[in-house]
Amino acid sequence: MYKPADASGPAQNVPVPVLPEVAKTETKEGLEAFAKYWFELLSYGYETGDTRILSGLTSPSCTMCERAKEVQEGWHQEGRWLAGGKVTTPSITTTFIKASDGNYQVAIQVSQEPLSYYNPDKSLDSVDPKPADSGSLMLAVFRDGAWFVQTVEPIVG
Repeated sequence: MYKPADASGPAQNVPVPVLPEVAKTETKEGLEAFAKYWFELLSYGYETGDTRILSGLTSPSCTMCERAKEVQEGWHQEGRWLAGGKVTTPSITTTFIKASDGNYQVAIQVSQEPLSYYNPDKSLDSVDPKPADSGSLMLAVFRDGAWFVQTVEPIVG
């Protein structure tokens, strides 16, 4: 049975996000479903420290992605864990216009819960408060029958 992380310990039996069938297609609906799935994997990483699936779908040149993975993997070592930090995507839209470099752009509203960092002795190390909802721009390509994320960058207004 799924148990979210809290002050008493790390999350348990966290369900692995499942790629929807439509997300396997090079369509507007497929890209939007894939973007939602990608952020579910990001959220899964905060709960578990497991970034393997996300890494396989994401370019190592994505700076934001690599920073998130460092936090996720680092804080799930040596008895430490993260609580909270759930990432949701209230809005995902794409014009589904393929750029000359093969990339499609996806605009995503990202919301994240506060994130607590726990030490092996169950002491609270620090807390990141809930950040303001933000916009992100994902650049993704469809290659070899699957979506692949080139980068995710904040939209600065």
